[in-house]
Amino acid sequence: MPRDILDKRNVAVAVAGVLLVLVLLLTITPAGPAASNAISYVLNPSSNLALGTILIIALILGIMHGATPDEHTWPITFSYAIGSYSTRKGMKAGFAFSAGFTVQRAILTTLGFLGLAAIYKVYNLDGPIYVTVGIVMAIAGFYILNKKLYLHLDIGKKIMGNEHHSKYAERVPMHEDKPEPKGVSLRMAVAHGLIAGWGFGAYSTIITFILAPQVPSLIYAPLVGVMFGIGTMIMQIIFGAIFANLARVKKLTEEQIKHVGRMTAGRTLYYGGIAFAIIGLLIILFPLIDNFALSTGNPIPNLSSITVATVLVLIVVGGIGFGNLAIELRKILKYKSVKGT
Repeated sequence: MPRDILDKRNVAVAVAGVLLVLVLLLTITPAGPAASNAISYVLNPSSNLALGTILIIALILGIMHGATPDEHTWPITFSYAIGSYSTRKGMKAGFAFSAGFTVQRAILTTLGFLGLAAIYKVYNLDGPIYVTVGIVMAIAGFYILNKKLYLHLDIGKKIMGNEHHSKYAERVPMHEDKPEPKGVSLRMAVAHGLIAGWGFGAYSTIITFILAPQVPSLIYAPLVGVMFGIGTMIMQIIFGAIFANLARVKKLTEEQIKHVGRMTAGRTLYYGGIAFAIIGLLIILFPLIDNFALSTGNPIPNLSSITVATVLVLIVVGGIGFGNLAIELRKILKYKSVKGT
């Protein structure tokens, strides 16, 4: 079966999965006493829960975490997935990031059981985590732009050490050049998951300080983080498939799709990383910034209020990511219209 048909089917399945989760989330939002009780039970677990109940709640929380706009997941999954340019590879990108994230969550819930995660109650680590994630993102983006791709600027050769046109043919755009450059590194996505997982929010608080301490013994503590990570992974794989196909919204050749995807990924990681680092530094210098929250009335974490985290998601995914995607698509379409193809 042709790959494009498989991609379309995979995207259809992914979209259906997202819609199903959104329906579930909307179903448990306060539309009545039963709905309010359901979401309250998940977000405010009681004590003396059975191990099976704890793990199921952790899984549900992970799905909610992956389905809602989170600054530790969406920007990174978007960047690596769109740079993968195919449904299958986009799903791999979501899996790779979530795999690293799941390992970190297993460590975190173990620390929660041991009482060592109390450091989060004493120190605000959001700023340092943002800076660290931002630096890693910027390095990954710079690598993609500098080593794998050209930067489409007239001064690109001087700044980035890249040429605008092929060495093989006069005035041939680099996205049509040969040999084909390698794709984005999934190992970097795993590393990002390991680092970003140390960020702390409402979901982390529940699994670390409420669920993990209730398990029967230390050996079960990592399972809480694993189940949460699996829930997040399910949604990140789905979103990875969708993000990876954004470059296919126009009728482009395979080479053009790869070019658009990689350029968008590189710039999202690079400039998004700078944005993360700047926000992180501001939080370190002015901690009160991290307390800003404009309530939305929705009880679900990541949707309950507009915070610095929300702003980061909008800047990186909405502004830098989709902005550069639109720019690259416009360049390709303009080039095609000039050539009359």
